[in-house]
Amino acid sequence: MLNTNAEFLKNELTDVARLFDGGLQADIFHNFLYAENHFINTVIIDGKEYDFTETYAPANELEFKRYAKRFAKLALYEVLSAVYGKKMPWGSLTGIRPTKLAYAEREAGRDFRALFEKFGVSEENISIVEDILCEQEGIYQKREGDADLYVGIPFCPSKCTYCSFITADIRATEKFLPDYLRALEREIAACREFPLRYKSAYVGGGTPLVLSVKELEPILKAVRALVPSDVEFTVEAGRPDVFGEEKLSLLKDYGVTRICVNPQSFNDRTLAAIGRRHTAADIYRAYEMSTKFGFLVNFDLIAGLTGETLAEFSYSIDEAVRLSPENITVHTLCLKKGAKLKESESRLEVEDIGNMIAYSREKLYGAGYLPYYLYRQKYMAGNCENTGWCRKGTECVYNVDIMEEITDNVACGANAVSKKVIFGEGRIERYGAPKDLKTYIGKTDAILEEKRKLYL
Repeated sequence: MLNTNAEFLKNELTDVARLFDGGLQADIFHNFLYAENHFINTVIIDGKEYDFTETYAPANELEFKRYAKRFAKLALYEVLSAVYGKKMPWGSLTGIRPTKLAYAEREAGRDFRALFEKFGVSEENISIVEDILCEQEGIYQKREGDADLYVGIPFCPSKCTYCSFITADIRATEKFLPDYLRALEREIAACREFPLRYKSAYVGGGTPLVLSVKELEPILKAVRALVPSDVEFTVEAGRPDVFGEEKLSLLKDYGVTRICVNPQSFNDRTLAAIGRRHTAADIYRAYEMSTKFGFLVNFDLIAGLTGETLAEFSYSIDEAVRLSPENITVHTLCLKKGAKLKESESRLEVEDIGNMIAYSREKLYGAGYLPYYLYRQKYMAGNCENTGWCRKGTECVYNVDIMEEITDNVACGANAVSKKVIFGEGRIERYGAPKDLKTYIGKTDAILEEKRKLYL
């Protein structure tokens, strides 16, 4: 059990303890003291006391709390790393966006490498962050009024065991579909009121192509009427079993420029284990069909899926590289609230997860792919990360903007979270729509009013 005299540090310290097997069960006491620009952290575990002092002069209360959290986490990490004899690939950094922290250091006139080294980040991870910042040049730009559009279609052919989104088997939710699509179309149209410059549009899910051509077309039409014709337009087409030439032709007609095919694995046994209703053969068919229409294509793969070995995961990476889509995103499995997997697991122990991520990096770098965005989540197997890889010049603008939080994100649909970036104050305002489909449908007017308050 972890106890601290500084309540505002408890969640941060708990995140560090969670990284280590037994860390949450250990008897840990933490004491924090700040005096004359000295951040003093004392950690007591198994009766042994460890003292750490860092000197820094914070400019304001916000900076004080930021550095108090950093130094407290580092102190606990160093103790637990020594006690358990284990180092983590991201050291004591537990945040979602390491690249955002790197940019903050650059903007302050400092080399982020020094900070990352201090906090125990591996050389491999420091290098990949450097590569990502390089690859984002020309896309990364902070400018008031820039925005990206997100449209959520929370319907799927079936629910995967690892999925924590509000999506459900469409057979159980299709009664809400007509009203949901009407409400969504109305919400997208209302966004025309906002004085924003759209850099990209992203229709995600769920599995948008689970909809019929007739159901999908009004949504595409509404998006097309909002965003300029020359910006990136992505549809997360999704699972291969819902692909069809008529649907892909419709996407092309409305100016969609890239689509996401989400195989997750090229192994039939794994696909069955995670609740998919398609085989690897469907992946090849969907990809071949997509290339006929000239879309930029992204594959999603997951390291650590149920029962997969290193050899099986490596096979999926090899097959994705052999097919050579423009983008390949490698996710690390994580336990998320709302996922069926979390009901039976309290901690993810995936054999060879580190080797899986290492293999994907080596293979993708070797095939000419470059990392262009990266993010992390709590409860990830092996304390790893999710990384997007691309052929040079095929970066997804939406992914960069949303992960680095450098533009407003106008999000439409149930459970969609809109963000307003206020650069001058260094903060982000958010509005989250209701998760429940019926509630979302019934509160369309209230949702529109809240978004007007955010953007007008």
